[in-house]
Amino acid sequence: MGEKVVNVPNALSLYRILIFPFILYLVISGNEKLFALFLCINLITDFLDGFIARTFNLVTRLGARLDSLADYGTYFLAFYGVIVFKKADLAGNGWIFYLFIIMMLLTQAIHYYRFGTFSSYHLYSFKTTGYFHGLLFTLWFFVGFYPAYYYFAMGFGILAETESIILTLMLRKTRSNARGLYWVLKEKSL
Repeated sequence: MGEKVVNVPNALSLYRILIFPFILYLVISGNEKLFALFLCINLITDFLDGFIARTFNLVTRLGARLDSLADYGTYFLAFYGVIVFKKADLAGNGWIFYLFIIMMLLTQAIHYYRFGTFSSYHLYSFKTTGYFHGLLFTLWFFVGFYPAYYYFAMGFGILAETESIILTLMLRKTRSNARGLYWVLKEKSL
């Protein structure tokens, strides 16, 4: 029996993909307030799609791919929005922001080189990074810039990307929902 791919989590991921051009337009047109609002809606729907999928056992391979694509689209929008709207905050602090972006790109390049596809590991460390970054972007656009939290969130993200690279180099074939290095190593020892 095939997976039930028409479900709420997949619809939420699809929403994030379809709204991408509109949010991109908001950045290009300089509408910071609406951009921040729709970015936060994307972040909330990202949390909800994963929560609903796990809670109601609606996890599918298509959903994992849609979610990963939507995640990277949301990250692109957030990064682009920060670069356009928060230049002053990046002055002197941007190195770790750009290092995280390089690590994300490097992670995907290595995975694509090894397996011919982009990763959708859904590591716990990367999910946690998403929560930390969601809070970071929300605070940044609605409250203000907090350098200590910014460095913490970006540093945690760099560690998560490092874990993903290690997994890609370790595994013989790609997989979704790997959880993390600990679980993969535990499986290998059984």
